Amino acid sequence: MMLSILSSCSSSPAQKQLQNVGMLLSENISDQVWNEKGYQGLVSLGEKFGIDVFYKEKIVTEKEIIEAVEEFSNKGVNLIFGHNSHYGKYFADIAENYTHIHFVYFNGSYAAENVTSFTFDTHAAGYFAGMLSGKMTATNKVGIVAAYEWQPEIEGFFEGVKNANPEVEVELAFLNDWNDTQTANDVYQQMKLGGTDVFYPIGDAFSKEIIKQAEKDDVYAIGYMTDQSELAEDVVLTSTVQHVDELYHYVAEQMNEGNLTGELKTVDFQDGVVSLAPFNDEVPVSYQYEMNQAIEHYTETGLFPQL
Repeated sequence: MMLSILSSCSSSPAQKQLQNVGMLLSENISDQVWNEKGYQGLVSLGEKFGIDVFYKEKIVTEKEIIEAVEEFSNKGVNLIFGHNSHYGKYFADIAENYTHIHFVYFNGSYAAENVTSFTFDTHAAGYFAGMLSGKMTATNKVGIVAAYEWQPEIEGFFEGVKNANPEVEVELAFLNDWNDTQTANDVYQQMKLGGTDVFYPIGDAFSKEIIKQAEKDDVYAIGYMTDQSELAEDVVLTSTVQHVDELYHYVAEQMNEGNLTGELKTVDFQDGVVSLAPFNDEVPVSYQYEMNQAIEHYTETGLFPQL
């Protein structure tokens, strides 16, 4: 089933390239924060541009994708977001049959004249999370619970920890699943028993559970994907945030101006779509200043500071 959100704006800006917009998700919107933020971005496009926007959930197979694209095309859609890397190959395969549509997806390696991949380079986000963890640990043991080995935050986290405090031991575990909250909790418990007192869970389906457990155990955590301080404001030191909703705006603006090109594009702090959330009061003001200076230096130069 295709759900639509019809705009009622009467004073929309003059249209150039952008018409209506469609979004495909391989899961339900409510399954992950990533999906919710994409949906928020989609809705705001309808409001900003005075256009109709449509979305379809649980679109996974080639047949489902082709049928959804055809539906969108018949609705006057000329910009389609595939909300993860799954859609890259399928978009590349069908793009020449829909030259009036520009296809956008995330964190992939396929591109064509009307297919663009935007990859969030979160190495630096992990680095700054590591810096903060290395400073805030009392036991000299910190832990990162990852969904997959390829996540850029992992290497960055190790580098940031060691730069801030070479004496700190970093525990690392992979779940090989975005949604396995039970295994994530088991890993957390093992790390906690080993003395880990700062946790960085990099999976938006299980980060919430680990943060809640960290609050019970009076240890620190760093949020993921969105500002998670509201879950436990005394526990969450900061969060590494991916502003996919803002990226939707950037893409739509580029499309509307006729400047959206088919390519593999990487986005980072410099593009305003990756950031750290505000620090909580547990972080000393002097170190907040040091962290902010480091982030500013990286944003301007692309280089990490040497502490």
